[in-house]
Amino acid sequence: MARRTVLMTGLAGTLGQLTARYLHRSYNVVGVDRRPLPSRAKDVEHVRLDIRRKALQDVFRRYRPDTVVHLGVMHDPRQTAQEHHTFNLLGITRLLEHCHKYGVKKIVVLSSASVYGPGGLNHGFIGEDTPLMGAQKFPDLRDLIAVDMIAQGHIWKHHEIQTVILRPVHILGRVRNAPSNYLRLPTAPTLLGFDPMIQVIHEQDVVRAIERAIEKRVRGVFNIVGPGQLPLSMALEEVGARRLPLPEILARPLLHRLYRLRLTNFPAPELDHIKYSLLVDGGRARKELGFTAEHSLRDSLRAVLTGL
Repeated sequence: MARRTVLMTGLAGTLGQLTARYLHRSYNVVGVDRRPLPSRAKDVEHVRLDIRRKALQDVFRRYRPDTVVHLGVMHDPRQTAQEHHTFNLLGITRLLEHCHKYGVKKIVVLSSASVYGPGGLNHGFIGEDTPLMGAQKFPDLRDLIAVDMIAQGHIWKHHEIQTVILRPVHILGRVRNAPSNYLRLPTAPTLLGFDPMIQVIHEQDVVRAIERAIEKRVRGVFNIVGPGQLPLSMALEEVGARRLPLPEILARPLLHRLYRLRLTNFPAPELDHIKYSLLVDGGRARKELGFTAEHSLRDSLRAVLTGL
């Protein structure tokens, strides 16, 4: 049988490269990214273009993918808010239009459990039907929530396409995201009087979840969780970071100033993640995707240091 073709956005990112290396063993992989890609597997195609551009349609016409994996959500602090907004919202809109036009059968959109938002009103484990409140204090999440909601709308408008939204907990590894960057700090700021429970997942387990979403005949939203949860203090101890307890009244203005001066990559709104617990329920993914994390909490935490 001919191998299925998977079109990926965000190929040049760390997670995109990991996903392509994993999927190319079973699928023809075509990656779209406007960034350069120094190295890749010989059988992985890299098309360098902006997904907002008309040329994206030529990629669909040429390769005729039956599956699309959207990892190309911009999180670049060097870009303006307007550039983020147009790239993320117009990008997924164009992508979904082409999927519908060229008969794509499966779409997998990578979102994040952060869209639920940490807060003092969170109780127990959050399910997929919980309102997305993450942008209340963190404007940078607005685009991700908008992308998530556009994809949700696609689930109900186009039943002929299996649209899947994955919301993983904090992804750790070689990825350059806020959780991994925070745990790499030699001295990590914490808030006096707070030690929230956190959930983390190894980047390779996220890749496996993407593969399961491609394979299974399902649609809808799935929380993707790691092997358990632990207090933030234990996570910092595991990676060897020193804790710097700060009163919140000092920590927020200090981080805000340092972030604006580009002296830290830890924005002040992220303090809510080290203040409040945000725990999600991964039961639906276990039942319908058959997904369970393979990496332990220790392996996941140490991945930010070892790059494994």
